[in-house]
Amino acid sequence: MFTGLVEDVGTVAKIDANGDGARLTIETTLAAQVKEGDSVAVSGVCLTATSVSANSFAADAINETLSRTSIGSLGDGDGVNLELAMKADGRFGGHIVQGHVDGVGEIAEIRADGLSQVITVAAQPELLRYIVEKGSITVDGISLTVAAVDEKGFDIALIPETLERTTLGAAKKGDTVNLETDIFAKYAEKLAR
Repeated sequence: MFTGLVEDVGTVAKIDANGDGARLTIETTLAAQVKEGDSVAVSGVCLTATSVSANSFAADAINETLSRTSIGSLGDGDGVNLELAMKADGRFGGHIVQGHVDGVGEIAEIRADGLSQVITVAAQPELLRYIVEKGSITVDGISLTVAAVDEKGFDIALIPETLERTTLGAAKKGDTVNLETDIFAKYAEKLAR
C-alpha cells in the first residue's frame, strides 16, 4: 500500500522491451532503501524490484501493465514519481493508494491561478464516475484533491511544492497520466448493487 506522497523523482536509465513485456532500470536516491522483491510505485504503478544496485533498481512490467498505463510510453531519461511501500508504523499523509492504475487520462489544459497551477485532465466516463469534487485522486502516483469535475474530466490545483517535487512540474498539454480512483468509491458501488 502507498499514500501518494512522492519520495523522489527517479530517471529511467534503460528500458529493455520485447514482446513479453519490458524491464525498466530506474536511477534514484531511494535505491539504498530498496530490496529485491520490494514494491515500488513508479508514477503510480506498483512494480516489484527485481534487482538493485547502489543507485538504481530494475523492475519488470508485463504486457497487461504496458497496455493499461503510461509505463509503455516511457523512454530513456524520462522522470518518474517514486514512492516506497508504506511501513506499518509509517505516517499516513496522503490517501490509500494501491498502485493499481484504473486507466490513463490526458492533460487537456494547464493554467496559472495565483500561487497554484491548475491542470485539467480529460478522462473516460468509466473513471469519472468514481471522481468527486474535493475527493482524492492519484495522478502519476501523486495523492491529490479534485478541485472540480465534469463529464469530460477533472481539475487538480497544484501548490508550488508539488510542482517542484514531482513530474507534474514539467507536464505539458497532451501528456498521458496514470489515474487511480479512490478505492472506497469502487467498494461502495459494488456493495450498493
